[in-house]
Amino acid sequence: MDGPSGPVTGLFCHCSSMSELARKKLIVALDVDSAERALYLFEALSDAAGVFKIGMQLFTATGPDIVRQIVSRGGRVFLDLKYHDIPNTVAMAAIEATRLGVSLFNIHASGGREMMQRTADAVAEVATRENLAKPKILGVTVLTSTDQETLKQNGVEEEPAMVVSRLASLAQASGLDGVVASAQEIKIVRESIAHPDFLIVTPGIRAASGEAHDQRRTMTATEAIRAGADYLVIGRPILATADPVRAARDFVDEIDQALLTSTQPDFAEQSRTQSVQ
Repeated sequence: MDGPSGPVTGLFCHCSSMSELARKKLIVALDVDSAERALYLFEALSDAAGVFKIGMQLFTATGPDIVRQIVSRGGRVFLDLKYHDIPNTVAMAAIEATRLGVSLFNIHASGGREMMQRTADAVAEVATRENLAKPKILGVTVLTSTDQETLKQNGVEEEPAMVVSRLASLAQASGLDGVVASAQEIKIVRESIAHPDFLIVTPGIRAASGEAHDQRRTMTATEAIRAGADYLVIGRPILATADPVRAARDFVDEIDQALLTSTQPDFAEQSRTQSVQ
């Protein structure tokens, strides 16, 4: 079956054989340039993924209405705009994200404690006052496209893992619900933060035999889940295939197997209690 701007086969995904827990851990990145294409992919993949990411490209092309449309159709949205500005500006943007009904959104942890605290406080206040669902707020640590050389260009001599650990601790102390971090830093985040409900959302996931594209610090879905990721953000390895539905289902199966064979005995049970509303 052909959809807008290309084929999407296997439109109706019957996922009764797939683990519901594994499905909820998959965030599909709707990195496309039109609302029509995004909504088609959402409908096609809604049974195979738990959350859909709306990032800069789609949001810039279509505006906030694409968020409203997906939420109104029962979808959960991760708004990936990586807010980074003065504290008041970020807090006000976060209020509007809450009103849009997103399940998660992110801000740059490098914006500092005041920015993060004011954002967390503003979201909690508006959610209570207007009887809204409170989204999870994630701190962006170090982008997966960033390596040691990139950090040095910005005057940072620490290794990426040390920067991630420091920013994750600051995010948790500032009242955020979790972080966005590469799979290579999951272990160090878990070691730095004892709180069991602190979320780690991991982009830069590649297929076992796939390309890394412009990502530098990547892992496979199996490696990331075994390391302790709560959610995996996957875009091109699904959308760039001839059959995105099949690719998504394959990732869910991989996540499911990784959960079953995890070397962390408490992780799978802990994951059952964590979900994005």
